[in-house]
Amino acid sequence: MSKIAELFGISTEKRDANWRETVREQLCPFLEKKCYKVRKSDPNTSIGTCTVLYGKSAEPIVVCPTRMTERRQIFTDCLHLLTTHKPGNELHIVSEVSIPGGSVDYFLVSVRNGKVKDFVGIEIQTLDTTGTVWPDRQRFLRDIGIPRADDAESSDKTYGMNWKMTAKTILVQMHHKIDTFEHVNKKLVLIVQDRLLEYMAKKFNFERLKNPAVLEDSMHFHSYHITRQDDGSFKLIMQSRLSTDADGIATCLGLQAKARVELNQILKVLKAKISPATRFVPVQKTEIGA
Repeated sequence: MSKIAELFGISTEKRDANWRETVREQLCPFLEKKCYKVRKSDPNTSIGTCTVLYGKSAEPIVVCPTRMTERRQIFTDCLHLLTTHKPGNELHIVSEVSIPGGSVDYFLVSVRNGKVKDFVGIEIQTLDTTGTVWPDRQRFLRDIGIPRADDAESSDKTYGMNWKMTAKTILVQMHHKIDTFEHVNKKLVLIVQDRLLEYMAKKFNFERLKNPAVLEDSMHFHSYHITRQDDGSFKLIMQSRLSTDADGIATCLGLQAKARVELNQILKVLKAKISPATRFVPVQKTEIGA
């Protein structure tokens, strides 16, 4: 069994897929354009690994944040946090918005007559790997008869999961940003795989996190389980929702957040980024692996 569970959004168990075309086109089905994860030594070659198998149980671990946007379900699952959204308002997805404390991956925005009426910040965190997955990728291609440009499949290099650094880094980032959202009475959501959330709960002080989530809280955790379908493909399904506030995140780390920004500043940035291209479409145009 290959240690690569998904390559360019397609399960490696689907041996009947057109792998030659998939590897040649290097398309990310979640972005509907070329995979941005490229090799440092060869920027023209996309790595394409979305999910890998790791550990004795060989459970699938998502290693690419974009993989979490499958079917745009994570955005749909945040709609209830738009507490002032009204029927008739347009929904937009705005990416990479800078605020004090760092950049936020996505904003789900409610708009009426060109004016921002409400928004939710959405961060995605997947596990970082140590080492390299490239030899395992190349071994998979070798096993299905796809030509390779190198002989990396013979390498004994392997990879691991950087659990501790990934968990601590994202909690620190959330700590830097949540005070801003709380100050303007808006919500920030962290999207993670259930395996990562379980690790975080064991290693950090989660006593102030509520389960199930409470709408009034400013900080929300949405965890997703990746399940294997009958045809061998994988699908993300929500597993749990937790919530807390700025003090709860500080309790996790023993720190204090200071960054704040006025609501009008965020509204101004979001309005400038909204366009027909950011319009939210719940379901992607193409099916994964089609």
